[in-house]
Amino acid sequence: MIELASDVALLLDRLAEKADPIRVERVRASFVTLFEDAMTLLEDGTIFVSTGDIPAMWIRDSTWQLRPLLAATGQTGEAERIIAAVSKRQAAYLLIDPYANAFNIEANSNCWHQDFDDQSPWVFERKFELDSIAAFFDLALRLYRVTGFTDHLDQVFWHAAESCIDLLERESRHEPETYRFVRLDNPPHDQLSHDGFGAPFAHTGLVWSGFRPSDDGCQYPFLIPANAHLTVTLDWLTDAAIEFGRNALAKRTRQLARALTRAIKKHGIIGQGPDKKYAYEVDGLGNGLEWDDPNVPSLLALPYLGWCGFGDKRYLVTRSWILSMHNPMYVSGKYATGLASVHTPARHIWPLALAIQGLTAWSFDEADACLDLLESIDAGTGRNHESVNVDDPTEFTRPWFSWADMTYAHLALRVHGLSQRAD
Repeated sequence: MIELASDVALLLDRLAEKADPIRVERVRASFVTLFEDAMTLLEDGTIFVSTGDIPAMWIRDSTWQLRPLLAATGQTGEAERIIAAVSKRQAAYLLIDPYANAFNIEANSNCWHQDFDDQSPWVFERKFELDSIAAFFDLALRLYRVTGFTDHLDQVFWHAAESCIDLLERESRHEPETYRFVRLDNPPHDQLSHDGFGAPFAHTGLVWSGFRPSDDGCQYPFLIPANAHLTVTLDWLTDAAIEFGRNALAKRTRQLARALTRAIKKHGIIGQGPDKKYAYEVDGLGNGLEWDDPNVPSLLALPYLGWCGFGDKRYLVTRSWILSMHNPMYVSGKYATGLASVHTPARHIWPLALAIQGLTAWSFDEADACLDLLESIDAGTGRNHESVNVDDPTEFTRPWFSWADMTYAHLALRVHGLSQRAD
């Protein structure tokens, strides 16, 4: 157990001056359970962060769980050290297996499923999800860019960064036989199609991904929001590599980022004229998936990821489509409206996506309305669940999903003008 950081406590005191006591308590509970229940300080000084009610650390989840802590930085330095300790743990994990998405607190062979004969005992699940790599870069480099903190940008970080760049370059030229994922007697979305090798594709300059941030298999292997987020973080990595005298790495990351930007503009946009919008996934063969998943990275989250501004025209066209009945994943019911997923039961929307809608809203009123809706569909638990039935919020999945809690907390801080360093 790790005690709540003193500068987070100061941030919560500032929130208490602005927000309703019930809201303040909800936000406080999100932070407290992150520190006391999800975080574990390890002997090497790094911090393990469980995703919530599953005892494993996802690279992606832990990044977004920690992002709201940036709002508390610039005071005692305690929040900076905690974020850095999580970043160091991510780097250590990716050096074990950069293709894995989730890891154990120790080499105990615990796993969701033994999918590979040579799976490391550290690996809880080995689904290659491009967003995991982007998330690792995001946490480390966002901390550096916002605060100037550098303790985590050590030899282990640069070694892990180079290993990840090796992987990204390799997967931009993906050879299908190099990665196969079959999980027998499980739903189709829990594995890759085409006998476990994924859908056919043509090389585009985008980076191949087996799975989405929902841990569901990609229908088409070039996941546009993950590639967009990766482009942003590669630009950050280029800047940092130059500042740290790693010019050879900077050259590689700059070339990769430029190639991704060109490829997204060429292959990641669908539609005609003023109705052109971003596709969720493409295959380079002319096929594109018109929907958005409620997990991050998503198309809805593009400004949150730094790919574009809130007022970007193509984003606004995409956003308008996402938040409409034209989107097959958009669900409206008696108590709520939002984005669903094949990962969870029918007519269940994700509070996480509602929080992202608020965090990417142009207007205060929309952000505030998203916050109010989140608080109204918690079934009296004070928690933000993985998914909620739009016709009966007492039906939900996952009683404790820390990522959703912390994204809600970020939105609450933003609505009350306290999230600038986390934004």
